[in-house]
Amino acid sequence: MPAALLVLGGGGREHALAWKLASEPGVDEVLVAPGGAAIAREARVRTQPVEALDPVAVVALARAAAVDLVVVGPEAPLSVGVADALREAGVAVIGPDRAAARLETSKAFCHEVAAAAGVRMARARAFVEDEEGAARDYVRELAAAGAGAVLKADGLAAGKGVIVTESMGQALDLVPSFLVGRGAGSPALVIEERLRGPEASVIAVCDGERAMALPAARDHKRLCDEDRGPNTGGMGAYSPLPDLDDAAVEAVLETVHRPILAEMSRRGSPFRGFLYAGLMLTADGPALLECNVRLGDPEAQVILPRLAGPLGPLLLAAARGELPAGAPALLPALPGAAVGVVLAAKGYPGDPRRGDPIEGLDEAAALGALVFHAGTVGRPGGGFGTNGGRVLTVVGRGDDLASARTAAEAAANVIRWDGLQRRHDIAADLPEAAAPTSVPAPTSVPAPAGVVGPASTRIPA
Repeated sequence: MPAALLVLGGGGREHALAWKLASEPGVDEVLVAPGGAAIAREARVRTQPVEALDPVAVVALARAAAVDLVVVGPEAPLSVGVADALREAGVAVIGPDRAAARLETSKAFCHEVAAAAGVRMARARAFVEDEEGAARDYVRELAAAGAGAVLKADGLAAGKGVIVTESMGQALDLVPSFLVGRGAGSPALVIEERLRGPEASVIAVCDGERAMALPAARDHKRLCDEDRGPNTGGMGAYSPLPDLDDAAVEAVLETVHRPILAEMSRRGSPFRGFLYAGLMLTADGPALLECNVRLGDPEAQVILPRLAGPLGPLLLAAARGELPAGAPALLPALPGAAVGVVLAAKGYPGDPRRGDPIEGLDEAAALGALVFHAGTVGRPGGGFGTNGGRVLTVVGRGDDLASARTAAEAAANVIRWDGLQRRHDIAADLPEAAAPTSVPAPTSVPAPAGVVGPASTRIPA
């Protein structure tokens, strides 16, 4: 068991990580950098004013505090090589190197790896800045085949770089906005065929070769009820999923996570960290929509409270490349369910308003909810104010999803500030329990040919 840990980040996911790890036996202290005022209130948690994007400062803090393990929360530190710097310094870290983090930082690269690994994704093509005409042609090609288009910015976009278009005309109009200013030769836009079905998140702890899955969850990306409005970083989540049982999660590990791990190792970039598979549960079985290289947010806030055992030892083993060969495919989960409702500031997902005083936090806690802070700041006279887009995640727990949703709604209802935005339908319309899920087995995918884009970003059409 790691006795001293360092969590990088300061959002709701990192609050949930600190809360979970600090509660585990054998843990003396959890440092969080930079953290926040609310995170610092957790028992055995201490925040540090260190920038998570500064590899030199992070290594210095890890050494000075003699931590046993660093847990990287958000994707941005991974994209600038913080995990690389820690490993070079001999510090155990759960999070992939910069090269492996390209699975998230480049959607074109994710498609390329999935194709080589035989993992099913939507057909897609990548385009650079000067290929507007070719991109428009591909939109028309998809429309002629009866398929819609999904436009994705190739790089990091905080969960907001995806537009699921409703018509060919809308897609054609939006193409230029994804291409302008990205630089010649750099992948800028991935256009995918639109798939249909409910989404699911299956996140696994990986040690470069082996993978163990956390409980599955479902994230709600759109700002408003009934999946309307713009995409956000996530407005709520729930776990478990009626339509993705444990057997189906094991099948996803076998056909998505493990083939990708094998391909990354073959490329000389073994993946150690949280490998997040965002899936579409289509009529033909799960298809991979995207890979992320860290815990989801807000999925972490509903997954971590469901874990039946300590997480720290598992993360330390994965960081060392030592997950036990005979370990179960799924981490054990507590009975029951968790539902999380995100409360966002006025203006989100655009320019959020800051500084509004938050009321009702003590009332929500008295109702038994977990309240994880993402965008808050301590106020001089006490209490908290808004300081970001997604401000809080309010998590309710219960014997089943219905009772967990009731608990989450009751707690969210007592929290107030001017301009608060939230959804009221998280886990409201639950799907029927699915029949045993059929997941296509890994297949050999031929080298892509005849695709648009530079050779380094070519993906199957």
